[in-house]
Amino acid sequence: MKKNAFVFIALLYLLVFAQQRFSAPPQETLPVTGTFTDSRDGQSYRTVVIGGQTWMAENLSFDIDSSWCYNDDNANCAKYGRLYAWVAAVKACAGLGDGWHLPDTANWYALLEVVGGWEIAGAKLKSKVGWQKDGNGTDEFGFTALPGGGRRSSSDDFILVGKEGWWWNATKGKVSGASSTSIVYYDDCVFVGLPNRSVGLSVRCVQDVRQ
Repeated sequence: MKKNAFVFIALLYLLVFAQQRFSAPPQETLPVTGTFTDSRDGQSYRTVVIGGQTWMAENLSFDIDSSWCYNDDNANCAKYGRLYAWVAAVKACAGLGDGWHLPDTANWYALLEVVGGWEIAGAKLKSKVGWQKDGNGTDEFGFTALPGGGRRSSSDDFILVGKEGWWWNATKGKVSGASSTSIVYYDDCVFVGLPNRSVGLSVRCVQDVRQ
């Protein structure tokens, strides 16, 4: 009788312990954020750590040759950052020093894997406001992707601000192209393109992981 009572109490304890362990609400993980200042012009930028990588949490706005404000309007630089030709983008990120550089394909793919894959990453990386036609995202990871649009090199005109954002990738393509990552207002996906290196796109720099 005592043995049966002991077994019953032990089973009851295990059941209560299991309920406490597995029914507890998940702990919310907040993004690890920070700031840094570009010593070249004194501009400060927010940063966020995602999957062990430190990313700029806003678009770069350092003024360098072959970079532009959307519609040549300084207010757009303040809101969306500058648009860069590819060579200028590489130089602008490297000039930050301290391990900062233009992200390559591996950096972008690692980011997308952490946020759930390319099929849904757009919705999670987009800012909560600023995207037209109800295209805003959840910004769950603090990346705050902005629809800065782009600049076409063939006609020198600016296109699709508020609707699409494109960011340069350090990985070169064949002939005159380079890889880019894009997010659009009408889809949750993240897309990869291969535009001509002379077009103007937004830039997010990433910092080497410190051991």
